[in-house]
Amino acid sequence: MPRPVHFEIQADDTERAAKFYTEIFGWEFTKWEGPMEYWVIKTGEGSPGIDGGMMREPKHANCINTIDVKNIDASMENVKKAGGEVTSPKMPIPGIGWHAYCKDPEGNLFGILQSDMSAK
Repeated sequence: MPRPVHFEIQADDTERAAKFYTEIFGWEFTKWEGPMEYWVIKTGEGSPGIDGGMMREPKHANCINTIDVKNIDASMENVKKAGGEVTSPKMPIPGIGWHAYCKDPEGNLFGILQSDMSAK
Protein backbone atom coordinates (compact mmCIF):
# COMPACT_ATOMS: atom_id res chain seq x y z
CA MET A 1 0.00 0.00 0.00
CA PRO A 2 1.23 3.58 -0.59
CA ARG A 3 3.10 5.18 2.34
CA PRO A 4 4.27 8.72 3.00
CA VAL A 5 7.77 9.28 1.64
CA HIS A 6 8.35 13.02 2.22
CA PHE A 7 6.93 15.92 4.19
CA GLU A 8 7.26 19.68 3.77
CA ILE A 9 7.19 22.54 6.23
CA GLN A 10 6.31 26.06 5.14
CA ALA A 11 7.97 28.98 6.92
CA ASP A 12 8.24 32.76 6.68
CA ASP A 13 11.58 32.59 8.54
CA THR A 14 13.30 29.39 7.41
CA GLU A 15 16.35 29.86 9.64
CA ARG A 16 14.16 30.27 12.74
CA ALA A 17 12.13 27.18 11.81
CA ALA A 18 15.30 25.12 11.15
CA LYS A 19 16.71 26.16 14.54
CA PHE A 20 13.43 25.20 16.27
CA TYR A 21 13.24 21.67 14.79
CA THR A 22 16.98 21.10 15.31
CA GLU A 23 16.64 22.08 18.98
CA ILE A 24 13.66 19.85 19.76
CA PHE A 25 14.24 16.82 17.50
CA GLY A 26 17.90 17.04 16.38
CA TRP A 27 16.93 17.19 12.70
CA GLU A 28 19.60 18.27 10.17
CA PHE A 29 18.80 21.03 7.66
CA THR A 30 20.82 21.52 4.47
CA LYS A 31 20.12 24.42 2.12
CA TRP A 32 19.44 23.21 -1.43
CA GLU A 33 21.43 24.95 -4.17
CA GLY A 34 18.55 25.08 -6.65
CA PRO A 35 16.62 27.95 -8.23
CA MET A 36 14.38 28.52 -5.18
CA GLU A 37 14.98 28.64 -1.44
CA TYR A 38 14.50 25.08 -0.22
CA TRP A 39 15.96 23.15 2.70
CA VAL A 40 16.38 19.36 2.80
CA ILE A 41 15.50 17.87 6.20
CA LYS A 42 17.17 14.69 7.46
CA THR A 43 15.25 13.24 10.40
CA GLY A 44 17.47 10.25 11.20
CA GLU A 45 18.56 6.78 10.14
CA GLY A 46 17.99 3.19 11.14
CA SER A 47 14.37 3.40 12.29
CA PRO A 48 11.05 3.87 10.52
CA GLY A 49 10.46 7.43 9.38
CA ILE A 50 10.69 9.83 6.48
CA ASP A 51 12.79 12.83 5.55
CA GLY A 52 11.39 16.08 4.25
CA GLY A 53 11.94 19.62 3.10
CA MET A 54 11.19 23.21 4.03
CA MET A 55 10.35 26.14 1.81
CA ARG A 56 9.76 29.84 2.20
CA GLU A 57 6.14 30.19 1.14
CA PRO A 58 3.00 31.81 2.39
CA LYS A 59 1.14 29.16 4.31
CA HIS A 60 -1.43 27.78 1.92
CA ALA A 61 -1.44 24.07 2.67
CA ASN A 62 -2.62 22.29 5.78
CA CYS A 63 -0.77 19.13 6.70
CA ILE A 64 -0.24 17.79 10.19
CA ASN A 65 2.83 15.62 10.63
CA THR A 66 3.18 13.57 13.81
CA ILE A 67 6.65 12.91 15.17
CA ASP A 68 7.54 9.87 17.28
CA VAL A 69 9.24 10.92 20.55
CA LYS A 70 10.76 8.91 23.42
CA ASN A 71 9.36 11.15 26.18
CA ILE A 72 6.30 13.28 25.44
CA ASP A 73 6.57 15.35 28.63
CA ALA A 74 10.19 16.30 27.91
CA SER A 75 9.31 17.00 24.26
CA MET A 76 6.44 19.30 25.29
CA GLU A 77 8.86 21.25 27.52
CA ASN A 78 11.43 21.40 24.70
CA VAL A 79 8.78 22.80 22.33
CA LYS A 80 8.03 25.63 24.78
CA LYS A 81 11.72 26.35 25.47
CA ALA A 82 12.44 26.54 21.72
CA GLY A 83 9.71 29.15 21.17
CA GLY A 84 6.85 26.88 20.15
CA GLU A 85 3.48 26.27 21.76
CA VAL A 86 1.74 23.15 23.05
CA THR A 87 -1.82 23.59 21.75
CA SER A 88 -3.47 20.57 23.35
CA PRO A 89 -2.82 18.67 26.55
CA LYS A 90 -1.17 15.26 26.44
CA MET A 91 -3.91 12.69 25.81
CA PRO A 92 -3.94 8.91 25.73
CA ILE A 93 -4.67 6.97 22.57
CA PRO A 94 -5.60 3.60 24.09
CA GLY A 95 -3.27 0.80 23.01
CA ILE A 96 -1.05 3.21 21.04
CA GLY A 97 0.47 5.88 23.28
CA TRP A 98 0.38 9.51 24.34
CA HIS A 99 -0.27 12.35 21.88
CA ALA A 100 -0.21 16.15 21.94
CA TYR A 101 -0.52 18.88 19.30
CA CYS A 102 2.01 21.72 19.10
CA LYS A 103 2.81 24.75 16.92
CA ASP A 104 6.23 25.81 15.75
CA PRO A 105 7.21 29.53 15.80
CA GLU A 106 5.94 29.80 12.19
CA GLY A 107 2.44 28.70 13.25
CA ASN A 108 2.66 25.20 11.72
CA LEU A 109 0.69 22.58 13.64
CA PHE A 110 2.37 19.21 14.32
CA GLY A 111 1.78 16.24 16.58
CA ILE A 112 4.10 14.39 18.93
CA LEU A 113 3.50 10.78 19.91
CA GLN A 114 5.13 8.63 22.60
CA SER A 115 4.46 4.92 22.05
CA ASP A 116 2.94 3.24 25.11
CA MET A 117 0.69 0.24 24.59
CA SER A 118 -0.63 0.63 28.17
CA ALA A 119 -1.94 4.19 27.61
CA LYS A 120 -5.58 4.56 28.70
